[in-house]
Amino acid sequence: MFLVGSLVLCGLLAQSTAQLAGLPLPLGQGLPLPLDQGLPLPLDQGLPLPLNQGLPLPLGQGLPLAVSPALPSNPTDLLAGKFTDALSGGLLSGGLLGILENIPLLDIIKSGGGNSNGLVGGLLGKLTSSLPLLNNILDIKITDPQLLELGLVQSPDGHRLYVTIPLGLKLKVNMPVVGSLLELAVKLNITAEVLAVKDNQGRIHLVLGDCTHSPGSLNITLLNGVTPVQNFLDNLTGILTKVLPELIQGKVCPLVNGILSGLDVTLVHDIADLLIHGLQFVFKI
Repeated sequence: MFLVGSLVLCGLLAQSTAQLAGLPLPLGQGLPLPLDQGLPLPLDQGLPLPLNQGLPLPLGQGLPLAVSPALPSNPTDLLAGKFTDALSGGLLSGGLLGILENIPLLDIIKSGGGNSNGLVGGLLGKLTSSLPLLNNILDIKITDPQLLELGLVQSPDGHRLYVTIPLGLKLKVNMPVVGSLLELAVKLNITAEVLAVKDNQGRIHLVLGDCTHSPGSLNITLLNGVTPVQNFLDNLTGILTKVLPELIQGKVCPLVNGILSGLDVTLVHDIADLLIHGLQFVFKI
């Protein structure tokens, strides 16, 4: 018994002496590991982190990074938007929709243009005399007038702006020959030219140049699905095509002229400065 204990003690002393001397231990021998300490951890498992230190954040998460300031919007881009907003607001506040709804279209048609000596009166005088069906119309009522989003383009030389004013409305036509109420949808664009000028005192103004309906923009569509006498519908559409653009143009253009004269002074100066020097606006797509 004493002999076995001595051998174990000598073996332990030999291991300690070999470690202190840097000698390799015999194969298969080593110091016993503590109970709470196992074999080396796998490569993908690290040592325990100190307290108050968490695991690495998932991919895509981390500390906030310094954010570069956004590039400022192009000043001329903002300027174009302010200009169209001012025109659109001016048309609405100026009563454009009510004016369109109250155009006495039937009276103008039946009177051959009333006291007009222009194109409308001449065309109506010829058309109504050759189309007796139109004399049987009981009523034409304009409903649901709309001002759609304005468009803006600049001339190639940079000295003029062209504003597109898209309008929509409905016509309700009551005529015994048809036997029912017809409903027509009408769309039309008015184009207004805007220029910058200086008066004798050197003050800058935005003025209205040409203002007319866009050729080919008038569109008339039958809505209620009832097919009337085709000859009558063709005749009615032909007269409306000749009459409506002139009538609507005569209501919209004076409003635009009045709006230009009442725009904010700073806005007018900024726009006019670009137009006078022929500098190009930048428009959002």
